[in-house]
Amino acid sequence: MTTHDSILSVPTRRKALKLFGTAPLLPLGGAALLTACGGGSDGNFNFAGVTPSPAPAPAPVPAPAAQYVSTEFSSMPAPSLVKPAEMATTTTSSVMKVAFNDGSSVSYNLAYQPYFISGQMVPDGKGGTVLAGGYYDINNKPIIDNSVAGKERQFFSDCADGSSLLTVPGAKVSGVKGNAVFAVVQFEYTSLAQDRKTDMYGKLPSPIAVLTLDQDPKTGKLSLVKYHNVDTSAAHGLWITCGASLSPWGTHLSSEEYEPDAFTIASNTMFQAYSKNVFGDATKANPYHYGHLPEITVNADGTGSCKKHYCLGRISHELIHVMPDERTALMGDDATNGGLFMFVADKARDLSAGTLYVARYDEVLTDTSTARLTWINLGHATSAEIEALANALVPTDIMDVQTADPADATYTRIMYSGKANWIKVKTNKDKAAAFLETHRYAALKGGSMAFTKMEGTTVNVKDKVAYSALANVQSSMVNGNSAWMSSANVTFPKVLNCGVVLEHKLGGGAKDSSGAAIDSEWVAVSSRVLLTGEDLSTPDSLGNTTNPDKISSADNLKFSEKMRTLFIGEDSGHHVNNFLWAYNVDTKKLSRILSTPAGAESTGLHAVDEINGWTYIMSNFQHPGDWGSIHSVVKGTLEPLIRSNYGDGCAVGYLTADPVQYRLIKG
Repeated sequence: MTTHDSILSVPTRRKALKLFGTAPLLPLGGAALLTACGGGSDGNFNFAGVTPSPAPAPAPVPAPAAQYVSTEFSSMPAPSLVKPAEMATTTTSSVMKVAFNDGSSVSYNLAYQPYFISGQMVPDGKGGTVLAGGYYDINNKPIIDNSVAGKERQFFSDCADGSSLLTVPGAKVSGVKGNAVFAVVQFEYTSLAQDRKTDMYGKLPSPIAVLTLDQDPKTGKLSLVKYHNVDTSAAHGLWITCGASLSPWGTHLSSEEYEPDAFTIASNTMFQAYSKNVFGDATKANPYHYGHLPEITVNADGTGSCKKHYCLGRISHELIHVMPDERTALMGDDATNGGLFMFVADKARDLSAGTLYVARYDEVLTDTSTARLTWINLGHATSAEIEALANALVPTDIMDVQTADPADATYTRIMYSGKANWIKVKTNKDKAAAFLETHRYAALKGGSMAFTKMEGTTVNVKDKVAYSALANVQSSMVNGNSAWMSSANVTFPKVLNCGVVLEHKLGGGAKDSSGAAIDSEWVAVSSRVLLTGEDLSTPDSLGNTTNPDKISSADNLKFSEKMRTLFIGEDSGHHVNNFLWAYNVDTKKLSRILSTPAGAESTGLHAVDEINGWTYIMSNFQHPGDWGSIHSVVKGTLEPLIRSNYGDGCAVGYLTADPVQYRLIKG
């Protein structure tokens, strides 16, 4: 009798084939091994002649996705009176070409899309509406324009300026159907009351708003869902907010330019009007509360909060840029006899404490030179201690300032805002002087206080260079001018109304003027002129006094790392229409990509390489139809068109394309 064990040990050929057919599929190497172990007529397994089932074909490997290579912008022609409607609105005919490494490319016809015109009623996210660009006092009550009897209305701004586009984790806002995206926009001032006669510059507290935008996932287009006016009362209200940047940690870094001179505040009627509108009292506002850095944090529900940092120097803050280390900030100073300033925070993502520096040029900076610089340490402070000093001190507690030579060797002659001052710091008041009288103190310590209209600042991380816009080269920068000082080592041979863009080389291992190490790898070590325009000896047929095919009075600057493009917005009294330019730092191609309405300034620039797969260039404009002598040829034709298009307002928006938003990925 055959046992069960013997049946298993000596199977028949049919049973062996059956077992093989039900066994798990093995790799071909395993099948070959089994065949080699087989026997012949001795009754052992022998799979010779058995053909195993073929292994399934491997899944096809997908072709690698085409990778982004470059972006190129075509240059649009400047508008003219041949088509006056184009001079009276925001115009673009530029084409954005995105190239990929498989040889393909996608071209986008650019267009401009506003979210709103200031003065319009827009959704407040609560089922109601709110006035876009509207002004509010310290108690968040509307400030009323009574300049036209019987037509009282809330003041609103015609001067939208700095903006940031960002996302917030976990954002949830009612009315958003796609992706929630947020924009922060600030309003610098309003030009006139509604009577179009009463000058309102600097007389109202600058509003800042958070916009909730609905991003269509299929097209990338953005639409306004909610407008939230940020409460700035904890910051004593805001003063002339100009340019802005997005911090590496996703907050909006605002600005307060043209800090009011505390020594002449008693005769400053503009500041008194500001105080009256903010506090209801012409004497209550404190000049030392203004000229600092506000930071706006956006919440997941589309609201926002404001904190003002008092330790980055009280200067004419135009725009700062925080470096990738999230500690080092390079700052523009929109002043005459202004300086290049740097702040190094104690901690990453926290601007509430740190060290303030001013640049001293060790070689002469001209229109053709590269000049090395050293940083002078002005002091270390926290925001809280400087705000406390601002609350407690009056100007004469900090320093003595004379405007005529006192013939006293204990005073030092400096240049301040184009005029000579003789100053002496009071005993034990150096910290207060450094952070509340920064312009005067920086000059006293030997800073190169020579720049005029230093505006936007941005950084090119890959090449480790930063850029600064100087709207004009004049007065304190020009050899022989009464505001110029040879000791500052900033000496241009002539006035350049067209201005320049400076490039600053960045590096680590720098030491300050005392020999102490600067704790940053992102310190500017030299500067040179990168771009300039061309002043015309006589105006052209439209009235331009600088060449319209070159930059003039660069103001807003933003750099796109992926596009390798420096975007430049103009604030020029020399171009009849101001333009937005794209300058490729590799190809050196300069392209005009947008024209603002005549008399307007190109503002609100922010280049965003990617949000949910889509790319954006934010762009606003302010004060359309702000006529100067260069507009005499066009004013009569364009004034009614501009008023019809915008009334007393300005536009907040972005560059888009049809039918979908542009992007730097293929698909």
